[in-house]
Parts: sequence; structure tokens; C-alpha cells
Amino acid sequence: MASTFTVAERLTMPADAPTTLALDFDGVLCDGLLEYFQTSWRTYCQIWSPKSETPPDNLAESFYRLRPVIETGWEMPILIRALILGIPAAEILQDWSEVCQQIVAAEKLDGAEMGEKLDRVRDEWIAKDWESWLSLHHFYPGVAERLRALVETPLQLLVVTTKEGRFANKLLQQQGIRLAEERIIGKEIKRPKHQTLRQLLEESQGETSRLWFVEDRLKTLQSVQQQADLQGVRLYLADWGYNTARDRDSVRHNPDIRLLSLLQFTQDFLAW
Repeated sequence: MASTFTVAERLTMPADAPTTLALDFDGVLCDGLLEYFQTSWRTYCQIWSPKSETPPDNLAESFYRLRPVIETGWEMPILIRALILGIPAAEILQDWSEVCQQIVAAEKLDGAEMGEKLDRVRDEWIAKDWESWLSLHHFYPGVAERLRALVETPLQLLVVTTKEGRFANKLLQQQGIRLAEERIIGKEIKRPKHQTLRQLLEESQGETSRLWFVEDRLKTLQSVQQQADLQGVRLYLADWGYNTARDRDSVRHNPDIRLLSLLQFTQDFLAW
């Protein structure tokens, strides 16, 4: 899918376009479900030492369906644990936070340590076999082309993600998308996304209507919506990302959070 940006648009942006565009990475720019499962399963094996390091049948498919409940990466091995323990998918979808907390408490786990293990597994994999790791990531159709076009405009483009910034940067570079290091704000920054948006707003001298944020996780958008000083930030839920039909339905008539399709995303801002 080719970008619809014209040569003229590369030099100037429409009057109602954003001056700053903040994009989530996983589920908005890149689909990493295959890698998430493989990294999570490898981490699970290190922590729980199952009899076989071959994942049970249908475990991956169940993980893919339930990925929308994950808030931060360290929870992914916990999701696998929940599935191994036989916790019903309906219960996980209904109240993942409680399910996750119960497993963490019962098995005396630590979220920070889980996150470190997950990142270490990923780092070792990249160091040993970069090509196989890379092959499990796919940018959504038209997204890389759109980003390469946006980089050539006056727009301030940023990636705001709960993924480690260095991993996101590797994947962007592989697609020929060059962003300055300070424009990739990963989990190492250790602050909620609404705080990052607040900082961007301060840097833009209060032009809230010109700051747009695209995210695939509804709860994240709702947390921004609850901030009185961020009411003017334009919020978009990416309908192609890791969210549920219930999430998408809930914003169809929400004036503060707009539902965005992949086709719209790859077109000019007038289509958004």
C-alpha cells in the first residue's frame, strides 16, 4: 500500500494537521505477536522449567487472542502461566489485572525482575540470531511508507512505547525510518504515556489541538482523557491493533476518542 503523500505535502502540511504526532509502536506501527509469544515462552521456560520446552498445542493461538489484555511486557509470561494453569479465557478478558496479581502473589514473583528476564532473553536472541528475531516482526501494510514520508515533513514525529526504545529503534531502522534517539520514548523512561504527552505539550507551548496521539490500547487513551490539562490532545484508537471488539465499539460514539482505521492512517491527515 503506497503512501498518498504528495511532493508538495512533504514540504508543507495542511493547516489543520498536527504539529506533533505521537505514535505507539506495538499494535500501531508493528505487529510483533509471533515474537512476543516466542520471547515470552522462552522466558516462561527459564522461570517455570516445564518438562518440555515445546509449547503445548494451541497455546500460541490462545496467547494471540488474549494479547490485548497485556499492559506492560513483563505480564506476557504471566499470561502464558495463566493459560497453562487453565484459567478460562473469559476470566482473563474480564479481569486480567486481578488474575495477574493473584499469580504474582501466589508464586512470589516480581514484575521488575520478570521484565529484566524478558529483555535479557530478547537481547541474547538478537545477539545470537538477529535475522530470525527480525523475521517475526511485520510492519502493518502501508505504515513504513507513511512514516518515511512523514519524516520528510516539518511534523515532529515521535514513538511513545512501553517497549524498550532500543528494540523499537532497531526495527524502525530496518525499515529505513531514521528518528533521533530522543524521539523514541521507550519504557526505560519510566513514566506513564500521559506524562510524556504533558511534556510534549509543554515543549509545544500549549498547542494541544496540534498534538495528536495514536494508540491501540483503550485504557491508555482513557488515562490521557482523564487529565484536565490534556483535554485538547486529539486521541485516536487504532482499530487494527491489540484491542477487542468491545473496546472499538465503546469509542464509536465517544467524541473525545476517535476510531482510526489502517487505511485512514496511511492517508493524508484530512482523512483522519
